[in-house]
Amino acid sequence: MDKFKGQPRLPKFAVPKRYDLRLIPDLIACTFTGTVSIDVDIVADTRFIVLNAADISVNDDSVSFTPLTSSKALAAPKVALFEEDEILVLEFAEILPHGVGVLQLGFSGILNDKLKGFYKSTYEHNGEKKNMAVTQFEPADARKCFPCWDEPACKATFKITLEVPTELVALSNMPIVDEKVDGNVKVVSYQESPIMSTYLVAIVVGLFDYVEDHTSDGIKVRVYCQVGKADQGKFALHVGAKTLDLFKEYFAVPYPLPKMDMIAIPDFAAGAMENYGLVTYRETVLLYDEQHSAASNKQRVAIVVAHELAHQWFGNLVTMEWWTHLWLNEGFATWVSYLAIDSLFPEWKIWTQFLDESTDGLRLDGLEESHPIEVEVNHVAEIDEIFDAISYMKGASVIRMLQSYLGAEVFQQKSLAAYDILLVSAKIKDGKLELEQSRFLSSGSPGEGQWIVPVTVCCGSYDMRKNFLLESKSGVYDLKELFGCSIADGAWIKINVDQAGFYRVKYDDTLAAGLRNATENQSLTSIDRYGILDDSFALSMARQQSLASLLTLISAYKKELDYTVLSNLIVISYKVVKISADANLELMSEIKQLFIGVFQFAAGKLSWEPKQGESHLDAMLRGEVLTALAVFGHDETLTEATRRFDAFLADRNTSLLPPDLRRAAYVAVMQRANKSDKSGYESLLRVYRETEMSEEKTRILGSLACCPDPSIVQDVLTFVLSDEVRNQDALYGLYDVSWEGREVAWKWLQEKWEYIEETWGSGFLITRFISALVSPFASFEKAKEVEEFFATRSKPSMARTLKQSIERVHINANWVESIRKEDNLTQLVAHLSSN
Repeated sequence: MDKFKGQPRLPKFAVPKRYDLRLIPDLIACTFTGTVSIDVDIVADTRFIVLNAADISVNDDSVSFTPLTSSKALAAPKVALFEEDEILVLEFAEILPHGVGVLQLGFSGILNDKLKGFYKSTYEHNGEKKNMAVTQFEPADARKCFPCWDEPACKATFKITLEVPTELVALSNMPIVDEKVDGNVKVVSYQESPIMSTYLVAIVVGLFDYVEDHTSDGIKVRVYCQVGKADQGKFALHVGAKTLDLFKEYFAVPYPLPKMDMIAIPDFAAGAMENYGLVTYRETVLLYDEQHSAASNKQRVAIVVAHELAHQWFGNLVTMEWWTHLWLNEGFATWVSYLAIDSLFPEWKIWTQFLDESTDGLRLDGLEESHPIEVEVNHVAEIDEIFDAISYMKGASVIRMLQSYLGAEVFQQKSLAAYDILLVSAKIKDGKLELEQSRFLSSGSPGEGQWIVPVTVCCGSYDMRKNFLLESKSGVYDLKELFGCSIADGAWIKINVDQAGFYRVKYDDTLAAGLRNATENQSLTSIDRYGILDDSFALSMARQQSLASLLTLISAYKKELDYTVLSNLIVISYKVVKISADANLELMSEIKQLFIGVFQFAAGKLSWEPKQGESHLDAMLRGEVLTALAVFGHDETLTEATRRFDAFLADRNTSLLPPDLRRAAYVAVMQRANKSDKSGYESLLRVYRETEMSEEKTRILGSLACCPDPSIVQDVLTFVLSDEVRNQDALYGLYDVSWEGREVAWKWLQEKWEYIEETWGSGFLITRFISALVSPFASFEKAKEVEEFFATRSKPSMARTLKQSIERVHINANWVESIRKEDNLTQLVAHLSSN
C-alpha cells in the first residue's frame, strides 16, 4: 500500500463512470453519514483501488467490489486512509477482473466550519440561529464529503439522493425527480447528471425563499436566498436569464442542463462557485437592494453572475484535464463575462473597466515570484494559490490581446505558457521611432527573454494608426514611411493603442512630454490616458522612471472625469502617499495636497448630491473621489461627511447618505476617531450590529482599519476575530490598514497566528492574511523579520504568496531608497500643487 503514498496524482488502473450517492446531513449535530456506489472500469491488472478521501471515516466493513460479470461481491481485507496524501487505498485478495464493477462504501463525517468540503453555514430565522449544509468542492474537496476520484479529468455521472428534515429546501445540480415524506423526514432524489467533474457536484440544505424566471427556450432560472430577502435576488435573476440566452447564441451551444439555480450563502470563502446547475455565491455578489446597495455592488453582481454562468460552458461542459490549465477556466470565463455585460449594459462601458483586470494581472506578473499562465501543479496543496490575478486577469488579458491581433486560429497553448510581461522602450531619433523589448520586473532587475510583440502605434491622431510585429530584440521605424506622410513636430505618439497588448511601454522624455500634453488636452481616449498613467506608475515603482516624472504626469489629470481613469489614479495615489511617507513625512504631506488638488475638480463636478438620471459610472465615481479626499484629510470633505453620517445615525433612510456615499462617510468618521474620542468608531459598530445586509457589514469592515490612530486599529483587529464577524468576512478588516497601523497589524498577525492558522489554514483565505499585512511594508529589515517568523510556519499552500509578499516589501524598500535620492522633490510637488 505504501507505494501509493506521496504521489501527486491517482493511478490510472481504475476509472469511475457513475456515482450513486446518498447523504444524510444532521444539521443539529453538524454531522453526516452516507453511502456511495461507484461504477468503476478496471482497465489494468491490479489488486488495488485507489481514490481520494479526506476528513471522513470509512466503514471498513462496508467496502466491497462487485464485477458486473459476477454476482459475487469481493471484500477488501485491507483498507487504509492516508490522511497526508488524502487517499483511500483498498487492497483486494485477488486481481480484479477487467471491465466495469460496482464499488460500494459507507462513510461519515462532520459538517465542518472551514468553508470547504461539506460544511455548515449559519443564519437566523424568526430570531433563531440555524445551520444550513453547503458544499464547496473546488479545487479538491469533494473528497471531504465522499470517497471519489477527485481530479477534473475523472468525469462521471452523478445520481444523488438526500435524506433531510421535511421543512427544509434541498438543492443539488439537477432537478428533483422524486420526493417521499416519512414523518419529519423526506427522501429527495434528483435526476442523474451528465458527466461532470467531482469539483462541480453541489448540495445545499436549509430554509430559503426564491424568485423565478425562464430563458427564452424555457430553462427555469431561480435565485435562492435567506427567507425575507427574495426581492434582493431579482436583479441577479434578470442578469442570469439574459446571460444564459446570450451565451447560447454566442457559443452556438445550448445550456446543457434543465435548470439553473443560483443561491446566496451567508458563509462562503470565495466570491462564487460555478457548480453545474447550482451556482453558490456570497450574499454580497448575488443580492442587490435598490435602496441600500451601491452602484458598484450592482456592477459586481452582474459581472460575477456572468462569470459563473460562462463557466457552465468554459469549465463545466469542457473541463481542464488538470489544474495546470486553470487559466483556461478562469481566463476565458473572465473575458466572456465582460462580453456579456457589455451586451446587457452598454452604458457601463465595461470594456474600459476591463483595464482594471489587465492592471491586476500586470502588477502580479511584474514580480519575479509570479508564474506562467500555465503553471505546473505537483501537489493538491499548491492549487489554491494559483486562483490569482495571473489565472484570471492575465489569462483574460492575453486572450483579449491575441484574439484582437492574431485571431483565434493561431491562439496556441505553447505561446501562452511562456508569455511574461514585457517592456517596450520607445524613443525618437532623427525622425525614426526606435523600439526595444525586454522583460519587465517590478523590482527593476533586468529580465531575460524575447517575444513576438503585437505593436500598435498612433501618431497625433487615431486616424494615423499602424499595426506591426516586433519580432526581434529591437527595431527602427521611419515615421514617414510608416505613416506615409511627414509627422508634425511635437505630435504625440502612443504605443499599445487602447491597451490591447499585455505589455508596458516606456517613453523617452520627448515622447513622454508629448503624451502629457495630449493627456491634459484630452486628445487621447480614456483607455490610453489610463494606460499612460498605469505604465508610468509601474516604471516609477521599478525605479526605471523618477517619482518626479510620475507626479508631473499626474498633474495633467486635474480635469479628468472618466471613471476608470480616476479610479485607477485613486488606487495609485494611495500607494504613492504611503510610499512617500516611508521616504519623507514632509514629502507625504505635500503629495497629499497635490492629490487633493487633482481630485477636487471631479468632486466639484459630481458634488455630494446624486443627480437625476446620472450615469452608473458617475454614481460609482462620486463615492470613490470623496473617499480619497477623506483619506487625504481634506477638511471640507471630512466635515460634510460627518454631518451626513450623523443624519444617517438618526435616520437610516435619510437621503443625505445613499449607499454610494456611505464608504466615504465611514472612512471620514474613522479619520477623526482616536483613543480619546471613540464615538465615531462606536457608532459605526452600532450600524454594523443593527444591519442585516452583508454588503453593509463588509462596507463597514472595510473602513474601520483606515484610522490613523494605532490604538483604534488594534481595537478593530480584536473585533475582526470576534464572534460578531463571520470567518469569510474577517479579511475585509485588513485590506485598508492605515500606514500608521501597519506595525500594530503585523504584531497582531504574529500573536494570533496559531488561531488564524487553525481557523483559516485549510483554505486559500489564509494567504490573504499574509498578503494584506506583509506586502505594504517598505524596509529590508521588515522583510527579514517576516522571513524569520515564517521560517518554521510556512506550508506549501502559502509558500508562493509568502514569497510574493516579501518580494513586494523589497520592491517598496528599493523604491523608498530611490525616492530619497531625488533632489528637490518636495519643492516640485509644492509647485505642481500650486499650478
